[in-house]
Amino acid sequence: MNRPADTVPGATRPGTAANRAGDAVAGIVGDSVLGSADVARTRERRRLTRLRRLVAFTALALGWVVIREMTGHGIFPSVHLPHWLGGALPIIIIVLMLGAVMAAPFLGAGRSPHTLIRPGETAVGLEDLVGIDGIKAEVVRSINLFLAHQTFRDTMGGSARRGILFEGPPGTGKTFVAKAMAKEANVPFLFVSASAFQSMYYGQTNRKIRSFFKQLRKHARKEGGAIGFIEEIDAIGATRRGMGGSGGTEGVSGVVNELLVQLQSFDTPTRGQRFASAWIDVLNRYLPDGSKLHKPAVVPANVLVVGATNRKDDLDPALIRPGRFDRTIYFGLPGRRARADIIAYYLGKKAHAADLDEHGAVDVVAGMTFGYSPASLERLMDESLVIALTHGRSAMTMSDVAEAKMLVELGVTDETIYTPDERERVATHEAGHATVAYFVGQTRQLDVLSIVKRRDSLGLLQHSDTEERFTKSSEELHALLQIAMGGMVAEEHWFDEVSTGPASDLAAATTIGAQMIGACGMGTSLISVAAAGNGYLEGGLVDKVLGDKEARAELDKLLMGSCDAATAIVAAHPEVVEALRDALLERDELVGSEITQVVEAALQERPEPAVISDIRPSRAAGGRA
Repeated sequence: MNRPADTVPGATRPGTAANRAGDAVAGIVGDSVLGSADVARTRERRRLTRLRRLVAFTALALGWVVIREMTGHGIFPSVHLPHWLGGALPIIIIVLMLGAVMAAPFLGAGRSPHTLIRPGETAVGLEDLVGIDGIKAEVVRSINLFLAHQTFRDTMGGSARRGILFEGPPGTGKTFVAKAMAKEANVPFLFVSASAFQSMYYGQTNRKIRSFFKQLRKHARKEGGAIGFIEEIDAIGATRRGMGGSGGTEGVSGVVNELLVQLQSFDTPTRGQRFASAWIDVLNRYLPDGSKLHKPAVVPANVLVVGATNRKDDLDPALIRPGRFDRTIYFGLPGRRARADIIAYYLGKKAHAADLDEHGAVDVVAGMTFGYSPASLERLMDESLVIALTHGRSAMTMSDVAEAKMLVELGVTDETIYTPDERERVATHEAGHATVAYFVGQTRQLDVLSIVKRRDSLGLLQHSDTEERFTKSSEELHALLQIAMGGMVAEEHWFDEVSTGPASDLAAATTIGAQMIGACGMGTSLISVAAAGNGYLEGGLVDKVLGDKEARAELDKLLMGSCDAATAIVAAHPEVVEALRDALLERDELVGSEITQVVEAALQERPEPAVISDIRPSRAAGGRA
């Protein structure tokens, strides 16, 4: 027979302490932040304590005033200075001021260099964490463990998490997430750069570290918890000599040792507790063993230290062992879907035209920005707004985003004016690239085609994957080789000679071919020349392939074959090259769909299907295009 819950042995009624503890334990593993937990209860208890102290102090002050008034002595006692002191008082004040000025640098050198951010002073919350769902889930778990630290320790018998290490490339949101953690936990956030601990005075670096952790413990005991964030922690946590690393500068061992000690200092008693313990020790000297007084247990300060670094491998092994920074969260570059979420988030905050709200516009921008970090995406949006403002508009458009991307990646445009012959040659060269890319790049989209000079580039074709890919097939790599050869064969087709323009194209093609032959097993041999030394580095791999006689011959054959294939495409579709060339001469740049529109219009006007019959003699056979 079923019995009511309150009659079942061991059952708890709603509202009891055990039931509240069970709710907190269940909330630790939830997907949302605990609304009320140990931190909130501790904060309320501290607030009531401060309020009682204020009332007591105010009552004492009022009592003092009443007693002085009733006795007729006045509120403040009168002070009579000796006659000799009155004349020397200005000199004494000047000497004290000079002493203070001289001593100030030494007194302040050991102060904690942190910046205190209160919960209400940051607008970054969990709702702002987009594109990092896995990291966000781990952050929520960490916050809940932090908030329910007492329940986790006393009810479940666990040890609170004291340190989390954020690792990842620059601009991936490590500081951003730490601020969101502080806001959601509703506790003080102490931000500090590791380089701010360093001092020119010997021993002051260690003193600053001690002071920082002292402030963490102080705020944690006042507010129920505190989060400390150390930016670029490898500046003070580098591997010590003899610990498996290459060593470091003089004094590194002492600084790291201090940091290790402070990471274990959260159960350090307060000054009042030490004072009370000292008096208890004195009294216990006179008491028998059975009657000795017990010292109060020290409650650890609820502190969570978050360290951020781009180079985890440089950290001392003792820092990342369990009990210190025992949890590492990696912040990688966002994938295409994550980039789309981040771009949509920033577009919601920035003025933009209707074309960026069209279906698929965000996905197009996400596809254009492979390898971008969240910080890079925000910068791209800001640069787009700057371009829109330059053109007298108050909102950015898709063309502004494309222009901003080229500005960020290639720099500002050069005002150099080409000669008419050179301008036509550059336009033909870039049109050749685009023509080959259109016909062989089935998995690629054409982003920008330009003859505007930027840095060392006279013109460019930007093309990207239609879908985000982390591997490439042999067919895709062959297509990239043919695209690289398209500019050179177009120059040969129309001008019967080659200029210096294809130099960078040949270098890129040689690099791709060296990877195919020397590392990916796409040649006649499965031996990887990259396996020796640092051959996986781009330059090292090319050197090894070119230094091997057989691999060099195979690479040369591969490049010659790609050139023949590009020559066949250009010879079969000269009207496409000419149409793109003329469009570039007229408009200087074509963006996105403008490129494909020119190609499709040229194909529609074609009188008859292409017949590839006038391919020039093969280079591999000794011919010359």
